[in-house]
Amino acid sequence: MEKLLKVISNRAVIIVLLILLQLGVLFAIVFRFQNYFVYFYTFYLLISSSVVIKIINSRSNPAYKIAWIIPIMLIPIFGTVIYLVFGRVRFSKKEKTKMEVIQEREQLANERTVPKAKITDGNQNAIIQSNYLSKYGESSLFTHTTSEYYPLGEQAFEAMIEDLKKAEKYIFMEFFIVNEGEMWQTILDIMIKKAREGVDVRFIYDDFGCLFTLPHGYDKKLRKEGIKCCVFNPFIPVLSPIFNNRNHRKITVIDGKIAYTGGINLADEYINAIERFGHWKDNSIKLVGEAAWGFSLLFLSMWDFVNSTESRVEEFIPTYEANELPETKGYYQPYVDSPFDRETVGMNVYLNLINRATDYVYFTTPYLVIDNLLMEALCNAAKGGVDVRIITPHIPDKWYVHAVTKSNYAQLIEAGVKIYEYTPGFIHSKTCVVDGEYATVGTVNLDYRSLFLHFECGVWMYKTNGVDDVLQDHLETEKLSQLITLEEAKNVSFPKKVVQACLSVFAPLL
Repeated sequence: MEKLLKVISNRAVIIVLLILLQLGVLFAIVFRFQNYFVYFYTFYLLISSSVVIKIINSRSNPAYKIAWIIPIMLIPIFGTVIYLVFGRVRFSKKEKTKMEVIQEREQLANERTVPKAKITDGNQNAIIQSNYLSKYGESSLFTHTTSEYYPLGEQAFEAMIEDLKKAEKYIFMEFFIVNEGEMWQTILDIMIKKAREGVDVRFIYDDFGCLFTLPHGYDKKLRKEGIKCCVFNPFIPVLSPIFNNRNHRKITVIDGKIAYTGGINLADEYINAIERFGHWKDNSIKLVGEAAWGFSLLFLSMWDFVNSTESRVEEFIPTYEANELPETKGYYQPYVDSPFDRETVGMNVYLNLINRATDYVYFTTPYLVIDNLLMEALCNAAKGGVDVRIITPHIPDKWYVHAVTKSNYAQLIEAGVKIYEYTPGFIHSKTCVVDGEYATVGTVNLDYRSLFLHFECGVWMYKTNGVDDVLQDHLETEKLSQLITLEEAKNVSFPKKVVQACLSVFAPLL
């Protein structure tokens, strides 16, 4: 009985029940109006036709359009109702304008505080990619930076806690998932201690990402400990398209001189303190030097948006002693992707890397749920002689997403792409390395949600030591992975093929 009460009183369960109740009431009203069939049907045709026309004429990805048009056509009335509730972008024009103003302000602050770096070796491919990110990715190109790449979450965790202990001015942290346990408690204890010492400690977490892991009002608990905390997209149990846009970013900044980003969230499975899906393979990269300041600005733009504030950026600019800045090897460019605009930065970073590869392009991703544009880019690169390799999990965290992932294997393998599955368990890292010159590490999965709906971040690198580290990690991970043959990819039972086919249609909504 006690366990049942605990389950019933769980915040997530209550929210689900309230949403189901609202849907039930909504559908009951629809059924009631069916008594006036002629009038109701005419009204429905007008509404559904308008919705379909709106979807077709929107700038959304074609696969995303199809995924919504099908239920509207197949499930009359209810498909339209569900789309109107969940299918639209949640953020208003006012909120988008608000973010644009903040981004412009942060960009100007960035230009004032750090000399704008330029790629000087004449590589036009690199210059084009960097120019794109400067215009649409909210950050500048940086030199005077070194990096340390961590191929496992537990390694990144150890380094992060040591750096957090050394914070003198501020700590900025922004994560999608936080779960109480060894990892979070260790970090939290340091944050509390630092806040009491006078360090400006700020924390952002995504409410939907923490729906099943943190109690309601957890931000108030942190504020009582001296930590400035805010919640992105507070989840309200009212029918809305809030599900579509989540803050999937992972950022840690210490004093504007050190920054971390990558795949790891703040939960024990990410450091293999507990086992959920076999061995959890994740990653993170630490930037030391000017590029860390780029992540400070990215954090502050989100902080100002959520809190409706205007940070005094100048207060956070790091100061360096003579010869303290590291020697430059290559270029680093932090970037973000946002559903506020129509620019799919995460997707375009990957497309730029794929389309400009001449020797090889290697990916790691937990999900391989891609649209036709990305599919064609990968296949065409392989057909042209580029060595294209992708590592995905062998043990999935979501069976339905993994089913769609596997459904894409055959087409890719037929084109010459090599697909590997990480046999020890689940791989959550999101990396791409190209020709020994370029690499990106961040939060962008090869799936629709990361590429089109979520707030994401990463760091693009050109001729840095981080590029070599990402390549080495990929090759070492391949040794622990199983190469999938075309025969294996096609050897799927008929019932599984049917399930994969159905799930693939709705892949953009998963």
